[in-house]
Amino acid sequence: MSHFKDAMRYDLLDSSESLRLARQPDLLYQELKATAPGTWVVIDEIQKVPALLNEVHRLIENHQIKFILSGSSARKLKRGGDNLLAGRALVTSFFPLVSAEVNFEFGDSDRYIYGMLPKAFLSLKPQSFLRSYTQTYLKEEIQTEALIRNIGGFARFLEIAARQNGQTTNVSNIARDAQVARQTVQGYFDILIDTLLGFWLPTWKLKPGVKQVSHPKFYFFDAGVCRALSGRLPFPPLPEEKGALFETWILHEIRAYLSYSDLHYPVYYWSSHDQVEVDVFLETTKGFVAIELKSTLEWQKSFNLGLIRMKEELPRHSVTTIGVYCGKRAMEYEGIQVFPYAEFLKKLWAGEMIR
Repeated sequence: MSHFKDAMRYDLLDSSESLRLARQPDLLYQELKATAPGTWVVIDEIQKVPALLNEVHRLIENHQIKFILSGSSARKLKRGGDNLLAGRALVTSFFPLVSAEVNFEFGDSDRYIYGMLPKAFLSLKPQSFLRSYTQTYLKEEIQTEALIRNIGGFARFLEIAARQNGQTTNVSNIARDAQVARQTVQGYFDILIDTLLGFWLPTWKLKPGVKQVSHPKFYFFDAGVCRALSGRLPFPPLPEEKGALFETWILHEIRAYLSYSDLHYPVYYWSSHDQVEVDVFLETTKGFVAIELKSTLEWQKSFNLGLIRMKEELPRHSVTTIGVYCGKRAMEYEGIQVFPYAEFLKKLWAGEMIR
């Protein structure tokens, strides 16, 4: 909020402030109605008092006050009131740190396994912060807000979902392992989406009638949080775990870049009936972009299979094929541009990868 140093502020994390306004929401209107038109007002954690949105609406319409409303749970806003300021507010998503904000300096090559939340990235002991973060989520976001009744079942679900991060999601299998109903698991995933803890990566279908995997993949928003929820945080990541964490991190960068650049292209993955996959697939105004992500130090020929298949499936279209890995050298391999992740990220944020 450094660009709005002179703005009036309401911090609803302050219990006394949130209780005061929850008891009498129109106090916000009374306190701001004499403010000069065009004045900026910041309300942090607006979901704690959703009724304030009606007063914000009145102040925008009647007094031309400008607001910055920040929050961490769309679910609470939806439950708390109907006025979501449609047509009167721009929705902007904020993400954990991105590579451009840390000057593309990551320390050792495995630094991403602790994620990009600022306190985790800057901490000498990120594990302690991540454990505390996930415990706070369970206690404050879930128990305190009474989003679910069976906190034990939800905790089991979280661990299983975190361990299956980046895999094709089978709700029935997760329900069996978590010992809850299938419909309950679907509701749990809805909670993760609404509390901004994760997102679905759907499949992209090339053409009608083509057999393809239709199940989406679920990714947590941050690799470090995912590891903490999985219970694997104290241990070195297994090779198969490391691959999914690497995908989680690069997907975070791509989604953040698209949002901050106001591009908003939908992001997909692709998988054929014979299990040939492309990790990331986008349709842009310039053509298609297919990206394969590998956490290995060497790029192998087999990694090209899905990218080559994509070009074959779209012969009349422009398809940019890109490989990203943990090695040190960029190369062109069977017509595919392969980049070390740091070089890819620099080009991404320079607008050279996706436009």
